[in-house]
Amino acid sequence: MATTVTDQQLDALGDILLRQGHCDQRTLERARRVAAESDQRMDAILIQLGLVSERGLADAYASLLSVPVTATDRYPSAAPVLPDRLSAGFLRHARAVPLAADEETLVLAAADPLDPFTQAAVAMATGRRVRLEIAVPIELETALNRLYPESDGAPADTEGEAPLEEDAERLKDLASEAPVIRLVNLLITRAVETQASDIHIEPFEDRLRVRYRYDGVLHEAEPPPRHLAAAITSRIKIMARLDIAERRMPQDGRIKMAVRGQDVDFRVSTIPSLHGETVVLRVLDRSAVTFDYARLGLSPPVIRKFGTALDLPNGIVLVTGPTGSGKTTTLYTGLLALNAVTRKIVTVEDPIEYQLQGINQIQVRSQIGLTFASLLRSILRQDPDVIMVGEIRDSETAQIAVQAALTGHLVLSTLHTNSAAAAVTRLRDMGVEDYLLTAVLRGIMAQRLVRRLCPECRRAEPAAPALVERFGLDRRTNARPIMLSHAVGCQACRQTGYRGRAAIAEFLELGPDIERLIFSRADHTMIERAAVAGGMDPMFDAGLSSVLAGETTLEEVTRSIRADP
Repeated sequence: MATTVTDQQLDALGDILLRQGHCDQRTLERARRVAAESDQRMDAILIQLGLVSERGLADAYASLLSVPVTATDRYPSAAPVLPDRLSAGFLRHARAVPLAADEETLVLAAADPLDPFTQAAVAMATGRRVRLEIAVPIELETALNRLYPESDGAPADTEGEAPLEEDAERLKDLASEAPVIRLVNLLITRAVETQASDIHIEPFEDRLRVRYRYDGVLHEAEPPPRHLAAAITSRIKIMARLDIAERRMPQDGRIKMAVRGQDVDFRVSTIPSLHGETVVLRVLDRSAVTFDYARLGLSPPVIRKFGTALDLPNGIVLVTGPTGSGKTTTLYTGLLALNAVTRKIVTVEDPIEYQLQGINQIQVRSQIGLTFASLLRSILRQDPDVIMVGEIRDSETAQIAVQAALTGHLVLSTLHTNSAAAAVTRLRDMGVEDYLLTAVLRGIMAQRLVRRLCPECRRAEPAAPALVERFGLDRRTNARPIMLSHAVGCQACRQTGYRGRAAIAEFLELGPDIERLIFSRADHTMIERAAVAGGMDPMFDAGLSSVLAGETTLEEVTRSIRADP
């Protein structure tokens, strides 16, 4: 067995990475140059600089050596394999985990399969022939933490008795230790690699729970050791420049770090709970977000109507929906379409989710008096053409937005309402007069997000007659038989059957009929009926169109829109 990694192996590995599309020639040459200058291996440099994903490198190793990549369910679920022969310290240093063993063979998952020393040492220590598999480092670290927990004998910390909770300097020291830094980086990297939108870290009396949100749904991950809860929280606070000594009050911050060679922002929120601080990180990965109407899933008629409203020189255009329905992403897409040298665009946001090139973005800071209303009043003196208000929350903000629209500005904003028509009554409740509503409103879009079916594993079946009749599907398509797609689950979608989300929307245009109803103080139901009669495709109907197109399921549409004909 060779004792070192050969240049031929690394050259072959580089060719595979290029062929599989994990990097380009320029990236490879950069890694080779840095490797030569630092006397390190090219593959290690690719990972350190975030030029190749861990999964991509693992796939390339597998192709090079003709061995499989270890699936997550291959790791031992309970006790480690041969713990009397292989110590936790050695396995952590070697970045390897034994998967199974019999009298003659041991199956070993290794993050660095090109290191011959690890295989030779394991074979010598166990007296067995080693059969290699390729470990994805994120998954291997999780298995190591679960099977070989690092414990210093500290008891599970409870409020008022654990020294970790009382000694800020001790917390700072713990948070600066390599295992904690590595563990937090692992949690964050895994979120970006797997395209999670949020990381939830929640301490309980007997465990520390970690959950990732994928496509709007939370999934539990392998938990870190409970006694590291305070150290993990402190490490995240240090990264977000928060006060680690303050554990009684909520705090908000931001982290910026490079993952896969891309700068990724994380919005951090900490809130005190019964057994410690709950931490949520929102992943703001610009490379994973597409500011394109069609890619967002909006239908062509809605895109056309929304674009027409944005082309108007003044007025208010609203996007409504509950929290997490993609309102801000839709508004950002509209702003980028409007962005030009000839226009001055200013936004007032709480918080600023993504930084947009060429657009003036302002963060609300209520604690020092910078509210939506006060900032909006000041912005009007800056001679803007387009103003985006993150949310109209109160009557003062609503009144100033109306005045801005009346004085020749285009105002974009969001409201929390269940439908487009309900935005009219919501503004009316905020004290905006009916004649002002008809004067400034240019269009209202209501939207929801539904999970997209995974294109790799979705399965189409004939629709049940009861469903066809209940939802009137036969009136919406000429296809016979009517086919509905269903979620199945595969490795590409983490066995959920869904991958990504799409926006389902309705757009209410204000015509003479709608204006007359607003003047007569009609409720949102009457306004919605008139809008549908005038050609508006209701949100639930738009959802059914996506179902018939095989993009999502009836269950998703009814769950997200909560409507029933």
